[in-house]
Amino acid sequence: MIAQLRGTIVTKSPLELVIDCGGVGYLVAVSSVTSEKLPAAGEAATVLTMMIVREDAMQLFGFHSDAEREVFKLLISISGIGPKIAIAVLSAINIAELRDVIMRSDLLRLQKLPGVGKKTAERIIVELRDKIVSVEGAEGSQQELLDTATKRDVRDETLAAMTTLGYPRALADKAIRQALTAEPQTVFSSEQLLRKALRLIAR
Repeated sequence: MIAQLRGTIVTKSPLELVIDCGGVGYLVAVSSVTSEKLPAAGEAATVLTMMIVREDAMQLFGFHSDAEREVFKLLISISGIGPKIAIAVLSAINIAELRDVIMRSDLLRLQKLPGVGKKTAERIIVELRDKIVSVEGAEGSQQELLDTATKRDVRDETLAAMTTLGYPRALADKAIRQALTAEPQTVFSSEQLLRKALRLIAR
């Protein structure tokens, strides 16, 4: 089992990277959070990994910290959540906020995560409440929680504005996700995010 890769990043996008380790290039799926924290293409990096082996495929998933990898393991232990949905969840919410949401039993917030319906959200709360508190590093800082809450407010305001303009909620949500994923380091105001999302829809 491959637990870690150390090498040079060849290419990097918000959700995957290729890392060269001794002349072998490994394709690794990552969350947008991990992608943002890793260095740029051409630079050396260490990526914690987990290999998922199935009958038709072998896939590597990468993480910037032990805490993120442990939370990924917890998520895929939930019925209805596979590796791709787990990575999408970790791209949409940082582990500190996820821990906070689970501890507060915030069903509505969990249901806004990609691939998470009401039943899955309920299972996450019931099955992970006692487990996620023991993940070292998942508690985060108060500032991280405040920053995440601000970003969530901007996203919610933008989504409300787009639905008011007549765009279907699913289409608006997809455009907002694309805008945020394309520029993960940008701190948008609701007005800036609205303009970006509208331009994506108009393409």
